Amino acid sequence: MSNPVPADTIFASINDAFSSVPRLKVAAFLTGCDEAEFAVVSTATGTAASALSKAATHLEALGYLLVKKGQVGKRARTWISLTEAGRAVRVSRPARSCDVRRNRSS
Repeated sequence: MSNPVPADTIFASINDAFSSVPRLKVAAFLTGCDEAEFAVVSTATGTAASALSKAATHLEALGYLLVKKGQVGKRARTWISLTEAGRAVRVSRPARSCDVRRNRSS
């Protein structure tokens, strides 16, 4: 059995991983589904394809996102999904956001 990751380490990675609006939008959208096609995520989140690509690359490098490429007929398609680690970190994000907001108002 592996050792649990300390909470400070998790919160530090959350702040860095989701510090940009496109990354946060992608993670929020993907929490509601198992997998989504790149263009659907782009349209649904109002994120430009270039910004979504950059966000996906960053989250994939951190192990929070899985990117699969394939074809539908003759057209290339890209599907993205949150990994188990990405879902775990994303789920804990709202609680941390509340803590940050509370501390700012003090």
